[in-house]
This record gives sequence, C-alpha cells and structure tokens, in this order.
Amino acid sequence: MIKYTSLFLTALMLILCLSCCGSGISSVSRLNIVTTVFPVYDWVRNILGENKAGAEVSMLLDSGVDLHSFQPSAEDIMKISVCDLFIYIGGVSESWVNDALKQATNKNIRVLNLLDILGDSANEEEITEGMHEHHHEDEHDENAEYDEHIWLSLRNAEVFVEAISSALVDIDPENAEIYKANTEAYASELRGLDEKYVKAVSQSGTKTLIFADRFPFRYLFEDYGLEYYAAFAGCSAETEATFETVIFLSGKIDELSLGAVITTDGSDCKLALSVIENTKSKDQKILTLDSLQSITAKDIENGAEYLSIMEDNLEMLKAALN
Repeated sequence: MIKYTSLFLTALMLILCLSCCGSGISSVSRLNIVTTVFPVYDWVRNILGENKAGAEVSMLLDSGVDLHSFQPSAEDIMKISVCDLFIYIGGVSESWVNDALKQATNKNIRVLNLLDILGDSANEEEITEGMHEHHHEDEHDENAEYDEHIWLSLRNAEVFVEAISSALVDIDPENAEIYKANTEAYASELRGLDEKYVKAVSQSGTKTLIFADRFPFRYLFEDYGLEYYAAFAGCSAETEATFETVIFLSGKIDELSLGAVITTDGSDCKLALSVIENTKSKDQKILTLDSLQSITAKDIENGAEYLSIMEDNLEMLKAALN
C-alpha cells in the first residue's frame, strides 16, 4: 500500500507541475527574472537591492561559455517560458531567443532586447586595418553586423539600468520606490566610474592600444576617444592570426613606441607572445582586459560584480596608456 501511495503522489505532483507550466502559472508567486549575460544579471541585483519582493534572478550563461557559442538547454528554455521578465542582448548570437519565446507558456512575459533599446547608438562590427577578417555563420541575419558587447560602455549601462528599472516598476509597482532609489544610487556609481575613465584617458600620453586578441571593447573605446588595432573583431571565433596580422601589429607597436600588448579574458597569450617576439625591443608587457563574457556561477559566489570588474579594467587601461 505504501508503494502504491508513493507512486500516486509522485504522479499527482507531476500532473500539478505540468498544469502550472501549461497555464503559465508559476509554482511560486514571487517575481521571476531571467537574464542571459552576467552584466545584466548584476544590474538587476543592484536594482532589486535587498530584494524585498523576494525576486528570483537567473543568469543563463553561468558556466564560462561566452555569448557567441552559447546554446540553451531544455532547462534554460523552461526558465524563460515561465518567467515574468526576460532580458537579453538581442544580437545574432542570441537568434535562438525568438524560438524560445514562441514556446513560452507565460504569455505575459515582459521582454527587453537591449540592442533595440540602444537603437541608433548600436555600433556595426568593424574590420580595421591589419585585422584578420572573419565571417558570421549567418551573413543574412539582420543583426549579424552589430557589435554585441554593449555592456562594456558605462554610459550604455546607465541607459539599460534605467530601462530595466522601469520594467520592474511596471511589473511590481508595490516596490516601485525601492527600485527607483536603488537605480539612482547605482546610476550615480556608474557616472562616478565613467568620470574616472575620462580623467585617466585625458592624463595619458597614449591614445592607441594594440590587442593581440579579439576586440570586444569598441563601445568602451569610443566613449573615451581611444584608438586600437586588433587581431580579430569582437565577435570573431578565430584564434589563429595570419603572419601578416602578427607583423602588422608588431610594426604598430614599434611605430607608436608602446610598452604593452592587450589580451582579453581567457586568452592563452600565445598570439601576444608572437606579436612581442616580432617587435624591436621584445619587452612589452601583456595586460588583460576583462570583457565580462566568461563570468561563472562560482565567480558570482566569490563576489564578482560589474562595477568592480570595470574598476579593474580601468587600472589595466592606466597601465597600458602610461
């Protein structure tokens, strides 16, 4: 009898779960927010503050896989399907989102596409002099030419934080004043860090840097009038540069008398070492800027934050520019 009762309860729980999913009703009443990348996840956490609403916030890309190679699991699709607010970047790397939203059981999901919010301020991906060219798998996608690393501009971040805050106020008006106060406090921190970047760049004698890697920092560099040469575009999947690209970058280092070569997070530095080996002095430092694309759940547990990582990037820029 105990065995049959157990089987019955298990079946009943499964039916109830499926019923909830099918009707778009969450098994809990608290706010459910899903983001794709870490910066957005962290912005949401700061807007929620002490999270008096008891909101559940999920980040899909929490295993160290970056935006360009991520493919959602069935569990990821389910998270999106039943959430109240879904926030994503909106470029070609997230073309899977359209199908995921079509499968949503909650038909009242509030969706924020950050590239859409950025509008005409979004940059097309560019190929600069000396860069090893690449091609997207889908050259006909309408978003294929846009640089997706929009979170690497502190000024963009403020725009997005305001948009996310407005969405939360609409969804959860009971806590509107909390969200507004937290948003203003966080926006003030973003503006403060932006001012530090402006000061650092204005005091530097160098305005051009060399990236022996992908270059996902175009939005950041444009904010402060910095120039660059790089081995690959920001969304490139290439890892092996041509000999011509290596020689070009080495020559630029010599021409500009630069003391550093820049890589991005996750680099094995092999390309940087090759570039340095082909310079005249062969003594450049290798510095790393963090694109915030490979933040893991473990990193978050250990205290990773958008602002602190962007502070670290500022220190790296100071070292590279001086």
